[in-house]
Amino acid sequence: SATPPSASSPIMMSRSLLVAALAGTASAFMPGCSSIPSLRAARPAVSLAGGLRMAKPVSTNDFKTGVTVVIDGNVYKVLEFLHVKPGKGSAFVRSKLKNLTNGGNLERTFRAGEMLEGADVSKSNVQFNYMDGEDYVFMNMETFETMTVNAQAVGDNKIWMKLGADVSIVECNGKILDIEIPPTMILEVAQTDPGAKGNTAQGATKMAVLETGAEVQVPLFIVTGELVRVDTETSKYLGREKREEDKKK
Repeated sequence: SATPPSASSPIMMSRSLLVAALAGTASAFMPGCSSIPSLRAARPAVSLAGGLRMAKPVSTNDFKTGVTVVIDGNVYKVLEFLHVKPGKGSAFVRSKLKNLTNGGNLERTFRAGEMLEGADVSKSNVQFNYMDGEDYVFMNMETFETMTVNAQAVGDNKIWMKLGADVSIVECNGKILDIEIPPTMILEVAQTDPGAKGNTAQGATKMAVLETGAEVQVPLFIVTGELVRVDTETSKYLGREKREEDKKK
């Protein structure tokens, strides 16, 4: 029988070269495991910077009330904004932002289209249930779980904490940054002085203390026990309201 060619023979060497060439050509079209992205190694849509979770960047062109951004490592919420297009020069955005990390407000002008880091915050819709000492207890009306918040976290919003009020709690990395209250609320006047007789000056007002402790300037005809609608951002009187039983009459 014929003796098979040895590995060192010219025929076997040619076959080896041919196989190697074919394998190299195939690998150009079929990447190996090292070139396929690993699902485990894939990064999430947010990054971590100084322990603060960052969301996708936000353009100043997309500013709207309530948007959260990160500036100098602090979380800010947009309170007001105004897009300005001057006759000469570049467009810009004037804004007023609330520092949710350390408190206080910031007024800053940005270039139109300037990109800022977005803050990865979560928001829970809850209802104010009761006080536990100096702490405020809220309930998530979907899960019926309760959340206890200390007075420091509630901050200046305490003057709007009416039992049964629906609010939103804003958190970042488990820390409560803000409690968002409704833009307007209907509250009872707990105390106000009677309007001075004979005072008919148009636009004349007096101080009224509402059931939550908020103080608001109201028209002279408002009396104790009435319901009024107020702007919670500016503490301004917006109008008189009827009770449900009075509406049915």
